[in-house]
Amino acid sequence: MIMETEIKNVFVSHYHEDEDSIKNLKSLLGDKYELHNYSVTSEKFNNAKNDDYIKSLLRPLINKAGTFICLIGPNTHDSDWVDWEVREAARLNKPIIGIYLRGASDADLPDAVNELADTIVGWNEDRIVDAIKNGQTYFEKADGSQRDYVDSSRETC
Repeated sequence: MIMETEIKNVFVSHYHEDEDSIKNLKSLLGDKYELHNYSVTSEKFNNAKNDDYIKSLLRPLINKAGTFICLIGPNTHDSDWVDWEVREAARLNKPIIGIYLRGASDADLPDAVNELADTIVGWNEDRIVDAIKNGQTYFEKADGSQRDYVDSSRETC
């Protein structure tokens, strides 16, 4: 049986040290999805110092994506850029999926993800695919157990 690959435009927000986790996400999802990562790579930021310029690079990429994923690692909650990207995705009414990386803890959850995510899941292929494909809502802790639902004040389309 041949499985048809579905193309999804996804913006993957992450702490810069977690760049390799994007490859791991693609590997986890296998041939179910061909993820187009629209996040700005580190090399584009090497000489960028102006916040408005960096935002001007990020905004159209977030807007182009159909789904916004935030990879949650041990330092993600410390990133001002991740916070801005999540809030911008919410402003643009993008579905926001938070995914805990292996080794992350509940304390690593960025405030913006906690407040605005439509789904927060552990590193679980079925849950991630269900959230991307069907818009299924899950609220999990880093270990994959159920957490309390956080009612965000934003409305999605």
